[in-house]
Amino acid sequence: MTLPIPLAPLRGTGPGCPQPAALLLLAVTGRPGPAPVSPPGHHAEPVPPRDPSSMWLRNAAAGLGVLAAAAAAVSFTAQYRMVNATRNFPAIAAAEAAIPDTAALVFASLGIALALHGRRALRARTLNLASVAASVGMNALAAAPGWRDTAIWTLPPVAYALASDTLIGVVRTRALARHHGHLADTATPLTVLGGLLLWLLRLALAPASTLAGFRAWVLDQCPVAPGRRAPAPGQGSGPVPRKATKTARFLDLVTERHGPLAQLPLHGVAAISADLAPAAGLHPGSARAALRKAVLSARTGDPR
Repeated sequence: MTLPIPLAPLRGTGPGCPQPAALLLLAVTGRPGPAPVSPPGHHAEPVPPRDPSSMWLRNAAAGLGVLAAAAAAVSFTAQYRMVNATRNFPAIAAAEAAIPDTAALVFASLGIALALHGRRALRARTLNLASVAASVGMNALAAAPGWRDTAIWTLPPVAYALASDTLIGVVRTRALARHHGHLADTATPLTVLGGLLLWLLRLALAPASTLAGFRAWVLDQCPVAPGRRAPAPGQGSGPVPRKATKTARFLDLVTERHGPLAQLPLHGVAAISADLAPAAGLHPGSARAALRKAVLSARTGDPR
């Protein structure tokens, strides 16, 4: 597999636009050439300082490309042998053997594209891991009996899955830090899988309390009817009139999307504010401060 690297489109060649020589120097060395001379009366925009993390991110993306190519070669070899032994048609076997790795490439590319805009890309990342899981399963079936041969054929795609999902998460974190001034702290498919494994372990050790907590969580999170949630304790059953302020609209929107404020985790306040503040016309920083204050007030029982 190969890792697509998005390139910024050229916008023109007029004054203030990058010239071909400067673009070539930037693409080869990663550093811009000498600043173009501005015409009289033209004020050049200040150039932002260079981010040193860009070099490491490019190195990680290049390393992921090498790892993806190696994992694809291993997977394709194992899957081609297995499919060709069954179908005895080399062309069809080659096409079918390439399907899982091609699907992983597509979903990883979509995940990176969404992460560049600060999106979680949970669907793309989950489907990327699912495609790798299908590749791992086919590699395990093609391997000879025994743990040694199975590990040899399955470890490369597993390493790609961990590296690709981690890179998507880092790209999203960097995009949020550049555009909103805060770091992302949200769940990923790998952390969700880890949480599920921990929950299953707790279920085995303390089934009664785990099932009781699961029942309470389901009753609290699931709607009592399509589009309708049960009122929180201490609140009336009637609809709450919507206030005209941006902060009130933002808090109402958070409650509609994520449930009662008292149950929101504090580490998720930043990401929720970045996602929903534009819909209410509120600045992400102001939304983050208001949401944090409202969550703490809801937990202590004080009116917000």
